[in-house]
Amino acid sequence: MSMDTKPVQLEPEPMESRNAMNIDDDAKWLEWVSRQFAAIAGKDREIDLQEFKTALKVKESFFAERFFALFDSDGSGTITLQELLGALNLLIHGNTMDKLKFLFQVYDVDGSGSIDPDELRTVLQSCLKESTISLPEEKLDDLTLALFESADKDHNGSITFEELREELDNFPEVMENLTISAASWLKPPSSKKRPRMPRYLTLAYWHNNIGKLAILAAYIGVNILLFTLAALKYQALGASVMVARGGGQCLNFNCSFIVVLMLRRCLTWLRATWLAQVFPLDQNVEFHQLVGYVVFGFTLIHTIAHVVNFVRLSQLEDSPFQFWEYLLTTRPGIGWVHGTASLTGIVLQLLILIMLVCSCSFVRRSGHFEVFYWTHLSYIWVWVLLIIHGPHFWKWLLAPGLLFFLEKVVGLVLSRMATLCIVEVNLLSSKVTHLVISRPSFFHYKPGDYIYLNIPAIAKYEWHPFTISSAPEQEGTIWLHIRSQGQWTNRLYEYFKASDPICFGVKRLTQSLKFRRSQRKLQETKIHALGAHSANTTQGVVATSTENTVQLMNYRSEKLSQAKKEDFIDYEKEREEKAQPRSVFTQLNENHRFCNIKCYLDGPYGTPTRRIFASEHAVLIGAGIGITPFASILQSIMYRHQKRKRNCPNCHYSWCENVKNDEMKLQKVDFIWINRDQKSFEWFVSLLTKLEMDQVEEEPGGHFLELHMYMTSALGKNDMKAIGLQMALDLLAKKENKDSITGLKTRTQPGRPDWGKVFQKVAAENKGKVQVFFCGSPALAKVLKSHCEQLNFRFFKENF
Repeated sequence: MSMDTKPVQLEPEPMESRNAMNIDDDAKWLEWVSRQFAAIAGKDREIDLQEFKTALKVKESFFAERFFALFDSDGSGTITLQELLGALNLLIHGNTMDKLKFLFQVYDVDGSGSIDPDELRTVLQSCLKESTISLPEEKLDDLTLALFESADKDHNGSITFEELREELDNFPEVMENLTISAASWLKPPSSKKRPRMPRYLTLAYWHNNIGKLAILAAYIGVNILLFTLAALKYQALGASVMVARGGGQCLNFNCSFIVVLMLRRCLTWLRATWLAQVFPLDQNVEFHQLVGYVVFGFTLIHTIAHVVNFVRLSQLEDSPFQFWEYLLTTRPGIGWVHGTASLTGIVLQLLILIMLVCSCSFVRRSGHFEVFYWTHLSYIWVWVLLIIHGPHFWKWLLAPGLLFFLEKVVGLVLSRMATLCIVEVNLLSSKVTHLVISRPSFFHYKPGDYIYLNIPAIAKYEWHPFTISSAPEQEGTIWLHIRSQGQWTNRLYEYFKASDPICFGVKRLTQSLKFRRSQRKLQETKIHALGAHSANTTQGVVATSTENTVQLMNYRSEKLSQAKKEDFIDYEKEREEKAQPRSVFTQLNENHRFCNIKCYLDGPYGTPTRRIFASEHAVLIGAGIGITPFASILQSIMYRHQKRKRNCPNCHYSWCENVKNDEMKLQKVDFIWINRDQKSFEWFVSLLTKLEMDQVEEEPGGHFLELHMYMTSALGKNDMKAIGLQMALDLLAKKENKDSITGLKTRTQPGRPDWGKVFQKVAAENKGKVQVFFCGSPALAKVLKSHCEQLNFRFFKENF
């Protein structure tokens, strides 16, 4: 075979990007396939198996081999373009029966006309690899038998074509998408999209961002006013001086206003007042970034205008100074401190440029946070130089600078008031470090708050922001879950990875004794919780730190019915048995360590998630490690929900006076967690399990809290390489009443959420005003915000 042409790699197409084909699309697609495979095949216009695998870029060669065998109609060991196009044409334009026959032939590995259990197991094993799902061999057997027993209607030990067709009738979504799944394993040519109106020009955007836009308009108006008034004062000195003075006055305002936007303690306090309903306090970081760009813009304007003025002055006949003397020396005497205005201006220009570049996302989010951190500290020198450079700047800086100084002093004092220590460390999957920190009695925070953490053993002078993942109701300790994404977080993970498994220089027997006692106490508490019958028992959800994933203790105040209680105990036993190989109840594993490492905390500081308890219907969306603020919030929500359930429905008298009605307006909570791979769910699967068990008494479909799990690496039912696997997972989940991937009762959905359908379903529930809270990537935030604007949902994104 000729290899004159370099193979072209074709990627599998995301299912959501392709709708039902029309005739024009089919023709374009077939033409595209012809060109691409002609390039792969070369002059002889034939494709062998290896080239076919390379072109498809599949993770598991099983499906490439099966497709190849079916397309190679003459059994020659190669595929001609005619064979390929004939098969694809049949899949696209053929009827449902033709497509079902193709699916059946893929599963019928030996070509016997029926599918036996071993063939089905081979297919499902390949499906698991394609979806990057790892399950024990026993679980794979269970999946195989669940699907096989459901499809084998006559119980003769094999699945015929008719039985497979009948089984697929139970999954109408598979039948609907079979055309797509059979024909979309090649990437079609992108179709031109009709131009859409920019989001910022839509009525929905203006309606949902009226507060933000009003503040932005006021900010622009203030700058225009300041520029105009300052410029008019120097009208007699020419245009360049007018522009320089106008820009300088705007710099006075912006270089002081940018400080106001980072007064974290003041903003946290203001979030609890009526001002939070008027001003967009949650967008303080965005406004801080905006003002930073404005400062740089006015710096350029101010500098250029002065340079033009210096050129004009140096060209005068009676000018005593050259251009370079105006620009680089103090001889002209420009400035109120020994004529240093020009020199300080040049240095300021360089410092502001460095700060701006190092603040860009490509620096902060590329593992170089320390570069951003240290260069941003040059704001101190910027302030000093601005005071020397401009005679009036100190007046603008006086009030915000004093508040900023007081905040720093208060933070420093509070962080040193008590000696805090990291007492326990769990190294979780995907390089996530779970820190358990001793909590001082005076440290009070709200769910979703974040703190700045300093660990001298890692970096003496660096402070990094992290969300608190434990609930405020949890006493004694604070939890942080930190993903290794930069230099400091990687050093943190490697530091504990390389340290002694039991302790770090402290007495080993002392730590072991503490651990054994904590085990006994926990087991006694669990037995007491499961056997409690008294209605006087305090009810709620409180976290403990006994597993390498989040663990909750559930205190129930109302009696469980005997049947439901037995189910509850059986479910708990199943979870314990499943987790036994990695449980720390028996022994410390290599990723779980006790320690005594000194640390300092600055905070807590508030986030938009504080609004959750004032919502009626809250939708919480976490992507990856973005679950950390919601880990704290979910525990507090369920704690308050259980407290609220004890109110008398007739007279509204509350037996729990410490939980007020205005503290909890929630009627419904939807929690959506999106992860790339299976291991990422291990971070908080224990927490979610306990939350599910806390709702065992509630009627199905009427749960106050609904969980929605998505695994983006898993292929969906509309992909031929995963149809059988997803059907088997559905069947086994119904049989065992739990998901095979996470162990939760909630079924993990493959692929990415269809946000349009998700939000339409939320809107249809009519549980009150919907507010969406998100923590994750900025790219996904834009998508979610666009959907929220269309449905008039309030959208909040966590920012540090």
